[in-house]
Amino acid sequence: MALVIQAAAKTDVGLVRTNNEDNFAYDIGRGIFVVCDGMGGQAAGEVASKIAVDAVLNHFSRDPHEDKVQVVGRVFGEVSERANRLAHAIQLANQAIHRSVARNPDRSGMGSTIVAVHAQGSQFSIANVGDSRIYLVRGKAIQQLTSDHSLVMEQVRRGIITVEQAEQSKMQNVILKALGSEESVEPDLADHEFAAGDVLLLCSDGLSRYVKEGTMAEAINAATSLETACDELIALAKTGGSDDNITCMLLRTVEQSRRERLVEWFTVGNKNSQRSLS
Repeated sequence: MALVIQAAAKTDVGLVRTNNEDNFAYDIGRGIFVVCDGMGGQAAGEVASKIAVDAVLNHFSRDPHEDKVQVVGRVFGEVSERANRLAHAIQLANQAIHRSVARNPDRSGMGSTIVAVHAQGSQFSIANVGDSRIYLVRGKAIQQLTSDHSLVMEQVRRGIITVEQAEQSKMQNVILKALGSEESVEPDLADHEFAAGDVLLLCSDGLSRYVKEGTMAEAINAATSLETACDELIALAKTGGSDDNITCMLLRTVEQSRRERLVEWFTVGNKNSQRSLS
């Protein structure tokens, strides 16, 4: 038996915004999953998040052993080659947004957060820049795997304010690090290992700021499918008063025999990859 990944993702404009600045994409075959939350006026946020998603997916569509595959940024010795490939992809995304701003002065201030997962077998690596998040749901327990690059969470880490105070702060939207704001960026990286039945939740802050962790886990465990779990999480964010775009992506690991994997490969087809329509 081997672990395989099932995935579903949905994005919603939410209750207040008229445009959706979130974007997502995944490719199960290559084991790459991305959620981005754009920022910037005059629709520039949706441009930034799409640039980022496309840059990461395009990077992983290339053979990593090709001489022409671009490697940018430093090598992180404390994590795997798999995690470093994520870091290179994010550097390329950052450069693409930064160049777009340089060519279009009206997009000044444009940027995007990013969370990404690169999975290979029972191993997976994560990367993040900004305040979008990745959670691991294992049984009834839920754990946040990423750390927000935000002003309030930096104050929490320094002991200036409590988590409860951070959740009530009017400064929650102040991001300390984002794609596109500088010529280079260093994402947070980490390596992890899957267990059968694990669920990873990648989401924008339109979800995480308005739904408690325990409620997220309950909704995911109670849902009959990943698609209905996404619907329920978005509905919960709206009920909680979310004033932002809402995006969630769910990955679930299941054990399958080789024969089951072959049957799924021939029947699922293009459901193995998906991009948002925003």
